[in-house]
Amino acid sequence: MKNTILKTTLALSMLASSSIVLPEVTFASAGGVVQETASEKKLQLSLQSRFKSGAAFDEGGTEIVQYDPKSQNMYSINGDEGSLDVIHLGGVGQSKEVELTKRIKLSDYGIESSDVTSVAIHPNGDYIAVAAPHETKTNDGYLVLLTTDGEYIKHFSVGPLPDMVIFSPDGKHILVANEGEPNDDYTINPEGSISIVKANKSANKITQKDITTTQFTKDLMTDDIRGVGPDADEHYLNLEPEYITVDSKGKYAYVTLQESNAIAKVKIASNTIEEITSLGFKDYSKAGNEIDASDKDDETTLKKQPVLSMYMPDAIASFDMNGETYLFTANEGDAQDYDGYSEEERVKDIKDDIKLDASHYEGYTQDELDQLIEDGLFKKSNLGRLKTTTSHPFINEHGEHEAIVGYGGRSFSVWNGNTMEQVFDSGNDFERITLEQIPEYFNSNAESATEFELDARSDDKGPEPESIEFGVVDGVSYVFIGLERTGGIMVYNLTNPEQPEFETYFRDDSNTDVSPEGLTFVSAEESPTGSAMLLAAHELSGTVAVYNLERTDVE
Repeated sequence: MKNTILKTTLALSMLASSSIVLPEVTFASAGGVVQETASEKKLQLSLQSRFKSGAAFDEGGTEIVQYDPKSQNMYSINGDEGSLDVIHLGGVGQSKEVELTKRIKLSDYGIESSDVTSVAIHPNGDYIAVAAPHETKTNDGYLVLLTTDGEYIKHFSVGPLPDMVIFSPDGKHILVANEGEPNDDYTINPEGSISIVKANKSANKITQKDITTTQFTKDLMTDDIRGVGPDADEHYLNLEPEYITVDSKGKYAYVTLQESNAIAKVKIASNTIEEITSLGFKDYSKAGNEIDASDKDDETTLKKQPVLSMYMPDAIASFDMNGETYLFTANEGDAQDYDGYSEEERVKDIKDDIKLDASHYEGYTQDELDQLIEDGLFKKSNLGRLKTTTSHPFINEHGEHEAIVGYGGRSFSVWNGNTMEQVFDSGNDFERITLEQIPEYFNSNAESATEFELDARSDDKGPEPESIEFGVVDGVSYVFIGLERTGGIMVYNLTNPEQPEFETYFRDDSNTDVSPEGLTFVSAEESPTGSAMLLAAHELSGTVAVYNLERTDVE
């Protein structure tokens, strides 16, 4: 049986990285500059301290976390309390646990919000910005400005369901991604939008007139963008902004539209959506993309499958190098699944409408596909349990599915921000590495801090890469990717951003910290300890792990 109570000790694995000199690199999210990577050292993550929100397991006690070097405060989104938690990290190196300093409830200021979804800090540490949905999620939400001590300044109206807030690197603009999800009955479906705030003044002088909210309109839907929803004329309503990154010059914002499997490019100065790019499909029949697609096969093994999958990134981060903007995406995947409309089906439930066409796959001939079906491809031990979409472009004039299409890339990708072409994808690294290093937790689903259902997510989105963050440690650049389901953090060396190299994987073997949702890097120069840190908010366990980052000699 696969419902198993697991206890495991994680063995870290270190791989070699290149020893070359990098040209100057500017990270938009981390603010660091890489000069050189020549070294015989490797990155080590070690737990330095931890914050416990006090929330019960799977109540969202911590979700997104940010750090202000000026006040040395850490700000954590607490979904359980619907609050912003302020934690002072000045003494982080002196205790294994850090304590709550202040808990801010927006209701204390007359704000009728259902939740707090995101927090961002002005680059100069002047104040913080918080995103909060209205208590009726289809109504316009809120942008709230607070001092770094958590004192209320003012709040404004933005679009429905603000899900992410970010400052431009120069602090002159605040950007909010308003997801605009439908209600559960699918009778109200507001447009997704981007709110851009002119913030080139002190916080108390910003007014509602300084905010422009630009909606995603019907004319932005091109033929290659995935349409989802029951009414083709209203597919544009499901262009739902999820996450934002801004290039280092503050000229363009790049916005993930997760359900639409696309990225929007927004010109900040003119508040215009310049283009939307479809991210296409990942072919699990190609070598290097093999997956485990069943939770009912009584084994954990990776093999090629006649499945195309939408990348559907959640988090996105960017940096510039030699005049090129690179976008890094965590390809989590997500479906529209509401009472009033759902695109989600198991393969076995639509098998009579599947007629696979080899022209859509690189790894199969038509004879091979026909033989797979004859041999039981649609059984639950094969692809029968895999969650698939009924909303994709591979449906022929007879209503038959010529391809099986899934959710998420089970990977991270690198895209050229100028051409929007993919220059790298990590393939099946995440499943392969976790299967090698922590087979007891492979594609697992956490029922509690001690109960993990092995292989339970193989039929869905696998390890579910959720968050992504850059950091520079001892002159070497890294990208960190949090795996929401399997847990733990993947680390890749970015000597060459077009060919990141896996360096290490870290997972808490005590299972005190479960399901990383948000990551924030703290440079050695801005850290209260003088060493680089990584803050990891874990949604299920309601904890924030404070990791010390150190490059140590290879043995």
